[in-house]
Amino acid sequence: MTLPAPAKTLPSPAPGPAADEGLARRLRALACTAPLHDLDVRKANLAGEYGIYAMAEVALAAIDLVTLNMDFDTGADHEQIVARLLPRVAAQAPTRPAAEHERVARWVLENLINVGSVDRGFRAIYGTFGPDGVYVRRDYDFKLVEEVPYGGAVYLRTTDEAVNVLVGALDTDVTSAQIAAEVKLEVLISRGRLADAQLAAEQARYRTVQYAETLRRTLDATRRNVRAVDWLQAVPDMIAEALEHVADRYRHENAILTNIRKARDEAEEPENKRRAAELVDIVKDCIRRHTQLQSRLLDAGPLFRAEQDRQAFAAPAPRTGIDLYGQLVAPLLPLPVEQARRVTDAFFAAGAGLRTPVSVRVADLVEILLTPPVEREHLGAEMPEPDLIATPDDSRFTEEQLAAAMGLLDLPHDAPRRLSGLLAEARRSDADLPYLVALLAVHAASPAVGTAYRQGEERLLFAVDDGTQLDDPEFGGADLIVGTALLDAAGMAADRAEAS
Repeated sequence: MTLPAPAKTLPSPAPGPAADEGLARRLRALACTAPLHDLDVRKANLAGEYGIYAMAEVALAAIDLVTLNMDFDTGADHEQIVARLLPRVAAQAPTRPAAEHERVARWVLENLINVGSVDRGFRAIYGTFGPDGVYVRRDYDFKLVEEVPYGGAVYLRTTDEAVNVLVGALDTDVTSAQIAAEVKLEVLISRGRLADAQLAAEQARYRTVQYAETLRRTLDATRRNVRAVDWLQAVPDMIAEALEHVADRYRHENAILTNIRKARDEAEEPENKRRAAELVDIVKDCIRRHTQLQSRLLDAGPLFRAEQDRQAFAAPAPRTGIDLYGQLVAPLLPLPVEQARRVTDAFFAAGAGLRTPVSVRVADLVEILLTPPVEREHLGAEMPEPDLIATPDDSRFTEEQLAAAMGLLDLPHDAPRRLSGLLAEARRSDADLPYLVALLAVHAASPAVGTAYRQGEERLLFAVDDGTQLDDPEFGGADLIVGTALLDAAGMAADRAEAS
């Protein structure tokens, strides 16, 4: 008996989810560079001879300028970016007029923003394999430079995709990339390769900007809808990790800054000295951005609580109004009058509302005036019995300690004492008693004489600073003179008699 040969299994088109995800990441990375290459293709459509200009190079320079000039909140100014692009454009065609250079700079910047599209973004289509091995086409929407409003003006900001294109790394973890860039920077400086070190320092700065952008988008999403952001676990973990990252980077960058200054001072060649000076400026800018990022991280928690309170107690959104033209006028215009009148009569009868009477009828007025008032309960409605909970006694000092402190401060009116002596005496009886004595003595430095006089007290504790410094192992400040003053009892009695 001959058995049939087993069927051959076809190899899977995708070697695995991880490899397929890596392919998708590279396809998205390739899509981010497509708008830059498209600039050189479409420059032939411009009216004039623009083949001499390298548009992709100008676009990379524009992304660089926007990234380095945008702040945490505002962003980069549009006209300022155009002005800083002009020297690079002019260097490619120095014989061309300045108006043409400005047109090229504005054209490149507007294409990075993608002004002609509806959402001002780019879209690429790539394919991946699903869990069942079926090939699925997906859309990848991204932006390179976007316009954001702030304070009544519009600024430019670069996205993560633009920073990835600029740095040359794709979908890289920000923290690990920052640490790797700074370790590479330190190694290059120690070996004296200042040209490569400058490139590594610029990449480290781009990663710092990208870290700040992640936090800024999280805070913006919180301002719009606090429920859309995971403030229970994800954002607190990110803030804690970012604060630790900033502290480590700050120490690391200060050490790098010291080595760069040393290399700058010891360099003999003018080119090395110039590159070292530029490195000092770049690392100082990194330190400034980390300081700004730290302040924003510390303000993130209070901002979340404020937005939570504001959005929780905000008034509900009003209902959407009726589109009279689209929902009523446009459908009724082609209809005959007999059919249209039924719709318009029903609409205006419901939309006009009730008609208020001009005056009240006499019968209604007489009935209102002659109706006797409703009798009410003399004591009002019965109040529910409150559920009282005893407040725990969380005071630091006991009644015995208060009595002991008051006994120490019960001084004769003609024998004041120094605070240092009172503290030493209190310390011999109880370790916590000096804190209570010091608290009462400081409170007596500004005694409420008028209140004690009106309440009929005959003695008042006071404390005076004569400039002597306190010599005590636990306390510092002035060695106060603590004493007791006698109040005028006869004057108090006379004042109370006049008041009565």
